[in-house]
Amino acid sequence: MIGVFDSGHGGLTVFRELVERFPRVAFVYLGDHANVPYGDRASDDIVALTRNGVDALFRRGCKLVLLGCNTATCVAARTLQTGWLGVNGWPGRNILGIVAPTVEAATQTPWAVTTPQYPQKYNTDLVVVFGTTRTIASHAYPEEIRKRCPQVTVVQQTCAELAGAIERGAPEAELDGLVERAVTAMLAQTAGTPPHRAILGCTHYPLVEHLFRRHLPVFTRLLSQPKVVADSLEDYLARHPRYVEDGAVAPPVLLTTGDPVRVSATARIFWPDAPPFERWPS
Repeated sequence: MIGVFDSGHGGLTVFRELVERFPRVAFVYLGDHANVPYGDRASDDIVALTRNGVDALFRRGCKLVLLGCNTATCVAARTLQTGWLGVNGWPGRNILGIVAPTVEAATQTPWAVTTPQYPQKYNTDLVVVFGTTRTIASHAYPEEIRKRCPQVTVVQQTCAELAGAIERGAPEAELDGLVERAVTAMLAQTAGTPPHRAILGCTHYPLVEHLFRRHLPVFTRLLSQPKVVADSLEDYLARHPRYVEDGAVAPPVLLTTGDPVRVSATARIFWPDAPPFERWPS
């Protein structure tokens, strides 16, 4: 069984892709809707909340947990992987984030390679990262990209209102305006030079990928996290088959720390056919 933890609804875009890509794998999703948003919280709070969520999924039987949230990944993943996982009675378990596969896709370099390699050390492309305020403030993407491609120019652009507008079901005209303003602000940073690749660094943004496509040049490659993460997980499971259980597969389970009725209603924006959420703890 594989778990996906998110602060709220955005991770459902990744979760849905995983459920469709791996029909013979059992998945459980836990959204910490009682404490969302994470972006306004102190780093210690984010680490503690993420740890609690991962712990809950392990206790439910998950051997592998994916952090389907950029903020949780940027702020908490490394701390949990290196300072908590190995000393808290969870042998054989692992935690993955969504930054690593996104950086791998952006740099065409395996995550384990942290020094410039030919030909990427000569790469002079322009990469833009669109994200929430907290993800951008973490500087995780520029730091990890430049470890592998030091000559790449990385520009970050905050889309402060976009995730909230998506979640409240704003009309497309409003969403289009927010995306257009973000792209315009990005181009102001680059003096009008369009990017070679654009990372949609928030799991809400796949729902407006077509709007980013509308306002970016046709040659700009969009890196949308659901597909990127699913591709990476497919490779990971091929190398670590112990995380895939044999036998009958249970349907996906959705859990929330918030109000299941309200959460389920909003979830339809992200996954129209999503099963209803259940309260955790019950």
